[in-house]
Amino acid sequence: MKPRPACVRVKICGVTNQADAAAAIALGADALGFNLFAGSKRCIELDREAVWIAELPPFVTRVAVLVNAPIEEARRIGEHPAIQCVQFHGDEDAAYCASYARSGRPFIKALRILGAESIAEAPRYSTRHVLLDAHAGTAYGGTGTPIDLPLAAELAQAHPTLQVILAGGLRPTNVAAAIDAVHPFAVDVASGVENPADPRRKDAARMGAFFAAVRGGA
Repeated sequence: MKPRPACVRVKICGVTNQADAAAAIALGADALGFNLFAGSKRCIELDREAVWIAELPPFVTRVAVLVNAPIEEARRIGEHPAIQCVQFHGDEDAAYCASYARSGRPFIKALRILGAESIAEAPRYSTRHVLLDAHAGTAYGGTGTPIDLPLAAELAQAHPTLQVILAGGLRPTNVAAAIDAVHPFAVDVASGVENPADPRRKDAARMGAFFAAVRGGA
């Protein structure tokens, strides 16, 4: 069996408040995702929250999650002083991503993988940073639906130059096995570390257990 990568990065997504951001950073988060999609139950208004987001430690990447935003809006968000990276989590095609790439700003393209065609499509989005998520009908992420691990592993093996970010139903009890199966550059979690009573809040104990599992301590 291929050994587990020594340092798998962790992105905590769907952060809506400063306290949860601070807790995630204290546990070792490498990146935080802020959902700007109005259709998400984790949506925030960036300009309203921008002050505290901009003041987060510089070693934690601040990612704005967008879904089918007009390209002009995507460019505006990408240049926002509180944001360091944009994640396209909708139906953005290769031409859209190529247009954004010309801005010179870093971005992640999320792919809801389904079948072999997903493997062929992965390198076509003008970025090495590809997030693999479960296909959950018309939903755009954050559903807790488990990803197809064998397909994700096949995609990662087929495109070793991509920096694969693994998402899709990850939680403390299964993230270690998912890492062993796919060997991603990073893992991304939202619903798997949430407060069961409130999807807009993270659960500190669940986040702690998630980080421990990623590090091989659980």
